[in-house]
Amino acid sequence: MKYLILLLSLNFMLTLSCNEIRREKELKNNFTVSFGSCNNQNLPNFLWREILENKPDLFIWGGDIIYSDTYDMQWMKKNYEKQKNDSTYQNFISKVPVLGTWDDHDYGLNDGGEEYEKKDSVQQIFLDFFDVYKQSPRRFQKGVYFSEKYGKGKKSVLVIVLDTRYFRSKLTKDSTGVKRYIPNKTGEGTMLGDKQWKWLETTLNNSNSSFNIIVSSIQVLSSEHGFETWGNMPHEVKKLESIIANSKVKGVIILSGDRHIAEISSKKINGLNYPLLDVTSSGLTHSYESFKGELNPFRVSKVVPHKNFGVLKINFTSNSITIEIRGENNLLYQSYLQKYKN
Repeated sequence: MKYLILLLSLNFMLTLSCNEIRREKELKNNFTVSFGSCNNQNLPNFLWREILENKPDLFIWGGDIIYSDTYDMQWMKKNYEKQKNDSTYQNFISKVPVLGTWDDHDYGLNDGGEEYEKKDSVQQIFLDFFDVYKQSPRRFQKGVYFSEKYGKGKKSVLVIVLDTRYFRSKLTKDSTGVKRYIPNKTGEGTMLGDKQWKWLETTLNNSNSSFNIIVSSIQVLSSEHGFETWGNMPHEVKKLESIIANSKVKGVIILSGDRHIAEISSKKINGLNYPLLDVTSSGLTHSYESFKGELNPFRVSKVVPHKNFGVLKINFTSNSITIEIRGENNLLYQSYLQKYKN
């Protein structure tokens, strides 16, 4: 038994070492990130092949990996396994590292937040989907937030994955019926919870990466549409902007999903010497084809209402990111270049 335990421990440490080597290896001058959200496991997904054509170094799930609103954990597990065992997806993850967060439908409750009773159980199923080892600290914390760094020093990309479900306070429904939700009363509610907020601030303050990707399942900058958005808690948007600006961290870009459309938003933040971008990509298997328009004063692109995925082409030499929104047959819908000061 002693030898078995020792063997398992050595295997565990070797796995960790290999992961560290992969993350800390010297990056080339370019690093490509693909991302997407809203993937119904019962619908065909033809985009994995197109995503591979862009030769991503990393894929990020922006939430709604599956659709499984339920309190039945066997059913939840079955749906996660159905997606994980899909042959096309299996081929994809055999070639590309994958990480991500959850949104409401893979969390288990439509528009759900802290009130969902099964969130701790789903968290373990979610981590199983990503093959997170059983003794990982992520198994014992509340919420699925974490960060992962790719590369070394300034020539690196830090991916900060937020959890906008586990701690999120109740939203305010629009009694007029014009919108689904309206902003909460001033200062009311939290998006991330105290512990996650402190973790995020510390993570940003300690980052020396040239590019810092913040993953939020819901949009941060677009707030007029009346669905789920950080704008339903305006004080939390201000807090996020303040933490980013005060950290003096370089090259922050937000990735979001949820909306079944794709768009790029940009906002000038006081104290930040570059615009804060929020790039939305959604959905992978179904989209808002009947989209007629909505107000977003920060939008700097056209809205893509078709099935889509996003691509970030990070260039360390020019200190820039080329943002692409692509769809079926790898069709390029949008391209946007953001340059950063050295």
